[in-house]
Amino acid sequence: MFDTALVIMARYPEAGKTKTRLARTIGHEAALHLYRAFLTDLAQRFAGQAYYLHWAFTPAEVDYCTFVATLAPSFAPCIRCFQQKGADLNARLLNVFKWTYERHFARTIVISSDSPQVSREIVAYAREALSGADVVLGPADDGGYYLIAMRKPNDVFSGVPMSTSVVTQRTIELAQRQGLSVSLLEPLFDIDELPDLLRLARLLEADSTLAPVTATHLATMKELV
Repeated sequence: MFDTALVIMARYPEAGKTKTRLARTIGHEAALHLYRAFLTDLAQRFAGQAYYLHWAFTPAEVDYCTFVATLAPSFAPCIRCFQQKGADLNARLLNVFKWTYERHFARTIVISSDSPQVSREIVAYAREALSGADVVLGPADDGGYYLIAMRKPNDVFSGVPMSTSVVTQRTIELAQRQGLSVSLLEPLFDIDELPDLLRLARLLEADSTLAPVTATHLATMKELV
């Protein structure tokens, strides 16, 4: 899998700018610490695996590599980061695939940092699916996707109305108009608002190994969730 780049789209945790929809109900500080727990789970799960882990970060002025190294110190030498570039999420995602393609990665898998329960197995399935598909999508329950993988930087982003319930549908349609084949993974859910967080809390109560740092943190937030 060392021909594969796994890229996590992530924001530097800042109060007032982190998980803003969720923060409306649980508060900005609580949302910040929760998102940091998400990032910690992802860093510890995916660092040191048989692919090159990258973090595509925003905002541009932060030292994201130093920050991520605090989340998984034992894997600090393996950390690679690059800045998200583009006027909107559509452009930023396309530029991620261009960045990895220019560096000769045969496969690129991009995941959201809003689903801390994404497993290594799902990433492995995505890589395997790229053997027969041009585009691999992990659909989210809200109509978006938590994962997108391609071998080349195909533009399956332009004109897609991000953060709406038709993102996956429109992405599939755009891919098919270009003659690209699409493979779908199992659906998961993002954590954007309080009902999503409550759902995650129930999931992690049943199996904390899916996101152990987040599970521990949620146990301290009982008054909120």
